[in-house]
Parts: sequence; structure tokens; C-alpha cells
Amino acid sequence: MPVIAFANSKGGSGKTTSALLLAQALSAHRPTTIIDADPRHPITTWAEKPGRPDSLSVVTNTSEKTILDEIEAAAARDPFVIIDLEGTASRLMSYAISQADLVVIPMKEQQQDALAALDVIQEIHRDMKATRRKIPYSVLFTQSRAAVKSRTARHISAQFRDNDHIDTFVTEVHERDAFAAMFSMGGTVAGMDKKLVNGLPNAMANIEALRAEVIAKLRAIRDAEQGRAA
Repeated sequence: MPVIAFANSKGGSGKTTSALLLAQALSAHRPTTIIDADPRHPITTWAEKPGRPDSLSVVTNTSEKTILDEIEAAAARDPFVIIDLEGTASRLMSYAISQADLVVIPMKEQQQDALAALDVIQEIHRDMKATRRKIPYSVLFTQSRAAVKSRTARHISAQFRDNDHIDTFVTEVHERDAFAAMFSMGGTVAGMDKKLVNGLPNAMANIEALRAEVIAKLRAIRDAEQGRAA
């Protein structure tokens, strides 16, 4: 079953938000496990609030010694496994990346996020050498403006989108009230009250676009692997 790791060595990159949004979207269709490997355990805190779907399991990681077993157990149980990794480069991050079918690298359109994303890409390539397997990865722009972008944001985005060696998501996770509200209110974006949270239809469309593109990438990865094996 697909294992999707969210990794960025810089905190505040939108990593946890993006991982939880994808987990919610996937769990609406198939049982999904999200492994909370961030030392702050923000997803565990979210799960303790009311509204977590029964189809979405949360596993709280405690150390690098258990992460491989947690991934194996979750992959044997549910069709999708998502890992929210800690915000710094570590052995735990390397272990999780080595097991991933897809690594998502969330980043804001800011220079410090760009440098951190490049650090993660270098780490992935080191893990490829260590494991002697290709580890697909893709950059996901987060907390972006849905309308007009600044000149700096466009420049940073273009550095990745115009690079033939770096895959990027077409979909961007926009900065929306609903995405921030789920951590304070609990539950899913789909379960929020339109009277309490602004822009829910656009937020739901954004989440569905992310889910659809992840599924498309996983299918393309599977087809490429089958083609190499043939």
C-alpha cells in the first residue's frame, strides 16, 4: 500500500497542514493511517478533539527506533499511509523516506523554505544511494495566495517549476481560514459549518485537487515501476 511522507527540514513550511488535509481527503474514500512523527505531535493533538473520522487512524511516533515498525504495521492494515515528519533533518526522517513510495516536500514561496526544500532533495538522493532504489518526490507549494502573487513568490516558484530535474505539484495548498481552523476546532474541513468558517467550497475544491493529483502521481509511479520490471 502507498506510503507518502511529508518532509521539510524547516518548521512552518505547511508540512503538517498539508499532510492532514491529504489524510482527510484520502480517508473519505479508503481507510488511511497518518503517523505523527513531529515531536510537537500536532496531529495527535488534533485527533484528541471531536470529529476525527473513523476511517482515519492516527499513530503517535515516539522515537526513530519504532518508526519502521509503525510504517510496516500501518501499510499492512490500511490502503494509504501518510507520515508527518519532524521539521529537522534526522535519522528518523531518513528511515521514513527510505520506505516511502512518494515524498512530498511542502514549502512556502520564500527563500528559506526553498533552501530547506533543496536540503531535503539532497537527503532523498543520499537515501536513494543507500537503499539502491528510486524514491519519487515532488515539491508542493503551500500557504500560497489563490489570486495575485508577489514578484518574489513567482520568482521562487519558477526556480522549481522550470527545473526539469525537480517534479512539482500543479496544485498549491492555498492559505485559507478552514485549514487553520481545523487545528483549533478539530474535525475535518468537510465537516465544518459554513456559518462559522469562510470559503469552505474553495477550501474543499483545493483539498480534492490535492488528493486527485497525489493519486495520479502514485499511479504514474506504479506504471513506471511495472514498465521497468517487464
